[in-house]
Amino acid sequence: MSMEREPDWEFKERDVVILKELAKNPQVSSRDLTDILDQEYDIDVSHVTVSESIRKMRDAGVFREAIIPNEAYFIFALMEFKFNPEHFAEGWRDAMEYIRDHENTLFYFLSDGEYQWKSVMMFPSRQAESQWIHNFYKDHGAVISNIRNSVVTNVLHFGTNPELFDALPREE
Repeated sequence: MSMEREPDWEFKERDVVILKELAKNPQVSSRDLTDILDQEYDIDVSHVTVSESIRKMRDAGVFREAIIPNEAYFIFALMEFKFNPEHFAEGWRDAMEYIRDHENTLFYFLSDGEYQWKSVMMFPSRQAESQWIHNFYKDHGAVISNIRNSVVTNVLHFGTNPELFDALPREE
């Protein structure tokens, strides 16, 4: 996954409703979505138009799709990385790309504060998590002063609340 720029998209009311309905049920078919648009929102379009709108929004980067396994199959961990400024300049890019592109990384982001890189990672076992940390320090330890890792014990909510899409700007 590369660092992407903001999508260039002008939202129609239909687009916002489609995103809201997909957030409620990511598996909804375009035919069922067409019926929902008509019955609940008084938006009359064909299922082909709905399908094409979804494809175009996905292609434009308006939303991303990910398969997230149930936490019963993997251990989720929040990793927070504190920098060692002494060696940061020469090794930061390799370390950042290693985390970003690693198969165990689910979500990777930058933040402010003392621990500026953070990732949510998935591992098949505690030993695999420990081994990943060991290998990361071995290969990129000069860049990192400390890794703070927290086990995610229960995922109580995962998903976008559909109402959040009401805040998107619409074309006039």
